Amino acid sequence: MAERTRFEGDLEPDEDYEGLRFAEVMFGEAAAGGCHFLDCEFGSVSFGGGRLRKSRFTDVAMREVRFVATDLAESGWQDTTVADCALAGVQAFSAALRRVVFTGSKLDSVNFRNAVLTDVTFEDCVLRDADFGGATLLRVSFAGCTLDGADFTKAACTEVDLRGARLEITAGYESLRGVTIDSGQLVALAPYLARHLGITVAY
Repeated sequence: MAERTRFEGDLEPDEDYEGLRFAEVMFGEAAAGGCHFLDCEFGSVSFGGGRLRKSRFTDVAMREVRFVATDLAESGWQDTTVADCALAGVQAFSAALRRVVFTGSKLDSVNFRNAVLTDVTFEDCVLRDADFGGATLLRVSFAGCTLDGADFTKAACTEVDLRGARLEITAGYESLRGVTIDSGQLVALAPYLARHLGITVAY
C-alpha cells in the first residue's frame, strides 16, 4: 500500500480528500460539510465542534480521534474502522453506516436517531446515553460493550446481537423484537420488560 500524503491546512466544504493522512491536528469549528474522505487515515485528531454534515467516509481508518459536539448528521460511513476514539455530544442523526467497526471507543450522548446501521460492529465500547430512536439496525452487534442509558424507541432491529454486552436500556423495550440476548441479560432485563408489559410480579 502506498504511503498516504500528510494533510496540511484547513478543511473546506464540498471537497474530495483522497489518500491522505490526518495526524496530530485539531480542527476547531471546521466547516467541512459535504466532503468525501476516501482511503484516508486519521490519527490523534480532534474535532471541537464543527460541521461535517453530509460528509462521506469511505475506506477510512480512525485511531484516537475525538469528536466533541460535532455535526455529523446525514453523513455516510462505509468500510471504516473507528478505534480507540471518543465521540461526545455528536449529532449523527439520519447518518448511514455500512460495514463500520467501532472498537475500544467511547460514545457519550451520540444521537443516532433515524440513522441506518447495516453490518456495524461495536466491540468493547462504552455507549452512554446513545439515542437510537427511530433508527434501523440490521446485523449490528455489541460484543463486550456497555450500553448505559440507551434509547431504542421506535427503532427497527433485525439480526441485532446484544450478547456479551452490559445493558441498561432506558426506553424502547418494544423495539427489542429481533434482537438476540443471552440468558444472563434476560434475567437482568426481566423486571423492565415485565413493567413495560404491565405485568405485576408479586413476592
